[in-house]
Amino acid sequence: MAVRQGGAILAEQLKIQGVERVFSVPGESFLAALDGLYDSGIQNVVCRQEGGAAMMAEAHGKLTGTPGVAFVTRGPGATNASSGLHVAMQDSTPMILFVGQIARDHRDREAFQEVDYRQMFGGLVKWVTEIDQTERLPEYISRAFQVAMSGRPGPVVLALPEDMLSAMADVADRPVVQVATAMPAPAQVTTIIDRLGRAKRPLVIAGGPSWSQEAATDLERFADRMDVPVAVPFRRQDHLNNDSPNYVGDLGVGMNPALAKRLQEADLLLVIGARVGDILTNGYALLDPSDLGKTLIHAHPSPDEPGHVYAPDLAIACDSAALISALADANGKAGDWADWRAAARADYETWQQPKETPGPVKMEQIIPWLSEHLPKDAILTNGAGNYAAFVHRYHRFRRYKTQVAPTSGSMGYGFPASIAAKLQHPDRTVICFAGDGCFQMTCNEMSTAIQHGAAVIVIVVNNGKYGTIRMHQEKTYPGRVSGTMIANPDFAALARAYGGEGQTVTRTEDFAAAFAQAQTAGVLSLIEVQLDDEVLSTGMTLSQTREMGERS
Repeated sequence: MAVRQGGAILAEQLKIQGVERVFSVPGESFLAALDGLYDSGIQNVVCRQEGGAAMMAEAHGKLTGTPGVAFVTRGPGATNASSGLHVAMQDSTPMILFVGQIARDHRDREAFQEVDYRQMFGGLVKWVTEIDQTERLPEYISRAFQVAMSGRPGPVVLALPEDMLSAMADVADRPVVQVATAMPAPAQVTTIIDRLGRAKRPLVIAGGPSWSQEAATDLERFADRMDVPVAVPFRRQDHLNNDSPNYVGDLGVGMNPALAKRLQEADLLLVIGARVGDILTNGYALLDPSDLGKTLIHAHPSPDEPGHVYAPDLAIACDSAALISALADANGKAGDWADWRAAARADYETWQQPKETPGPVKMEQIIPWLSEHLPKDAILTNGAGNYAAFVHRYHRFRRYKTQVAPTSGSMGYGFPASIAAKLQHPDRTVICFAGDGCFQMTCNEMSTAIQHGAAVIVIVVNNGKYGTIRMHQEKTYPGRVSGTMIANPDFAALARAYGGEGQTVTRTEDFAAAFAQAQTAGVLSLIEVQLDDEVLSTGMTLSQTREMGERS
């Protein structure tokens, strides 16, 4: 051991935990940490706003299964970063946010940018604390990684008083953390197979965190052998190869009505790794929490999740990947439900048939074209908005971790996430879908993409409005347009101003050539697709939505 400054101790502990990249917006409150990173070999991706940095860290955690790390300054920096923490919490993503803090002897005086972070983030993250002793840095950081990855993963916040970081200490480093995981008991696997075999209309719902490509392959193997239909939760479409005859769609926002009906008609639900919440159940309307009316087997990494809303007949706390592997290897055979599974798949195939939208640019044609021509390992990111429903409905995800999107429904997420994805996987195609409103929440991170060589392809879907809110507005207050129209820049010119490449597409037939040019650009490339004003959702035009509101 040797006497080291707190910033150096912190950086060394991050290296031990396997951190190769952090995302930050600098602040004078953690200069010692920045100095520690200088000699560490850890890449420091400097961002333009703390919300973007936090979302990049969250996306990194999604892609790797290990905590994404961000550094932000106190006060305004921390409040800006809270949007990324909310995504990490709702999406069960491991993440650690380090926040610079005022000096310890300035506390409780409302010092410059002083915030009590335990109070501020207490209900938003898995654990939040402030490190008061330099010699305890290894202890706290080790525990932060442990908490972020254990059970149901999530975000952790560590506040770093600036005088604590700059102080010296003689302390040993902690080893890499070992995360405890619960494994499924053989008797539990046998019970699942037995109950599944007695069902007439089973439905498997597989999703959640802590999966892998191997787990996705095991799920496909299990589904094929048992010939059981498998649905996935909102924005977890990459958990099963969508080409599999057992894949029947996603239980998300704007879900296939036929799949929603099938969820209600199923006599057994086997839920693996997912939360059974409001999105999956369409606001708890598809499944009654007080009277489920069917057998529920719920397995989740956290023992707190089964029974959280819906009472299970069998609750299992275990690692999802381990359970899928055990089920794939178990002795079991399909029940008398071949027609049920085939009908569910047919419903999905029908749902994928393009429903024509108005205007010369048609997303229902662009997305299937991309689905057919992209490499199978291409990563698609998006934020929130009706534009994303076209991706959910018409794209086929064929490999695990090719969909990076917020189940929390956060706008502005897709572009920072795409930067993190490209930095992690520079050899893979990374595409960000963003609405015109969604993109403008974090478009300043184009500077980050250019600086760090993240050659992502951004497809900005421009309809001149906050489309999702306008849809709800027209349904509830038809014709009374307030607060949902937005003025937009020339997005292609904006990308060029940042040093990237920009194109504008006003006809569907021009998209393929524009995309080919973007693929060879070698830098950030943006394609703005301009939609007709009537385009509002995958199923209804603006006028049709307004008419429905007027009738109701």
